[in-house]
Amino acid sequence: MSRALPGAILLAAGAMLACGPRPAPMTEESERRAREEMVRTQIAKRGIRDQRVLQAMREVPRHLFVDPAFRREAYADHPLPIGDGQTVSQPYIVALMAELLDIQPQDRILEIGTGSGYSAAVLSRIAREVDSIEILPDLSARAQERLKSLGCTNVFFRVGDGYRGWPEKAPFDGILVTAAPRIAPQPLLEELAPNGRMVIPVGDFYQELKVFAKDEKGNVTEHSVLPVRFVPMTGEAEAPPPH
Repeated sequence: MSRALPGAILLAAGAMLACGPRPAPMTEESERRAREEMVRTQIAKRGIRDQRVLQAMREVPRHLFVDPAFRREAYADHPLPIGDGQTVSQPYIVALMAELLDIQPQDRILEIGTGSGYSAAVLSRIAREVDSIEILPDLSARAQERLKSLGCTNVFFRVGDGYRGWPEKAPFDGILVTAAPRIAPQPLLEELAPNGRMVIPVGDFYQELKVFAKDEKGNVTEHSVLPVRFVPMTGEAEAPPPH
């Protein structure tokens, strides 16, 4: 869940929605065209090449995963509020993180930070299984209802702190983290399978999207992709580092 929007921006957006004539609701066809345009101009144009990722982004109805007041902005190039002080990442970031995982059809993916469920819905169309953890019970409940209504039967949920992952189901072929800890959690790296990847934002105010790759011998390398701004990881990740 990236880029929490400043309060002033939220107030301005709400004011615009409240003034003037109410816009006509989008139709199923107009929403489909909006997704096609989103993929063409925001995602493919920026270099995303994985055809499975592009197709998943075309298929998942993002407007169902945002606050209803912002539904007409669902396919715009920025994050949007989903309640509980959280946001859904801009479409490009969702696609980029999915591509960086280099998911194969038989892979099992662990997601830390279910949020609205949008990223899990995208991943579910690429991977064999998605296991998603959310620390906020209300967010998880709403996400589960959305994914159930969309027929996503290969996504499994847990409510709790994702810092230590889901050890009973480990190892995972890929791990995607949608909130930023100060440093990459060691328990998650331990749950990564050989030849697996973890994509995660790391940092405090200044954050970088990073890829951690584990080779066949268990050695882990990391590289930075680009600066990002995600909501902070809460729970155990907030504990001060040991001295």
